Amino acid sequence: MVESLRRPPTEAFARLCDVAMSLDGTMTRLYHATTWHKAPEHFRLWLAEEQDATGLRSWEPVIVPGLLQTEAYAREMISKTPNITAEQIEQRLVARMQRQSILRRDSPPTLNFVMDEAVLHRKAGEPEMMQEQLSHLLEVAQQPTVTLQVVPYETGLHCGLAGGFIIAERNGSPYVAFTEGQPHGRTTADNTEIARLMLRHDSIRAEALPFRHSIRLIQEAVNAHGA
Repeated sequence: MVESLRRPPTEAFARLCDVAMSLDGTMTRLYHATTWHKAPEHFRLWLAEEQDATGLRSWEPVIVPGLLQTEAYAREMISKTPNITAEQIEQRLVARMQRQSILRRDSPPTLNFVMDEAVLHRKAGEPEMMQEQLSHLLEVAQQPTVTLQVVPYETGLHCGLAGGFIIAERNGSPYVAFTEGQPHGRTTADNTEIARLMLRHDSIRAEALPFRHSIRLIQEAVNAHGA
């Protein structure tokens, strides 16, 4: 049915093809490559690199990282893009949810998320939406490959407030990064830039609360949004 184009392939189908033909993820990567055309053009290169990473280091000062967004939160965020159409919102939403498939792999990458406390309190839609989003953070944080930390308000000004970024690693070595910006971010493989971003990530993480304290802060935010 798939070969005759009478049924579109799914990610599960691609994974089974990899297993059946001992392709070490080739079909899964091809499947992902066919879905990224729904994402913004400037972001497609990063999406392809992200799928191959064995580790990711993320810093986000303003919003919930895309890999951790619920569908409702992501839709609300995407809809704020100027002049975006309803069709484009749905296309970008599909790509964002597909991106999160790396969290559900049998062997997911090691994920380190650091975010500012402001992320927990910035209003997004109705209170129920934000409560669902924060509860989702707590759920994902239970995965053994995920570390989530929060930089508290009491830290004051720090270098991370200049903008968000995410660094991809392969077998412990950083090799590509995506930096946020206006009107859009960019992907870089420049070793000097990546080294500077790693230094910033280390500096930001040094200001963050330990994992357990961060989880407690997120739980308090969940309770606050539900009050």
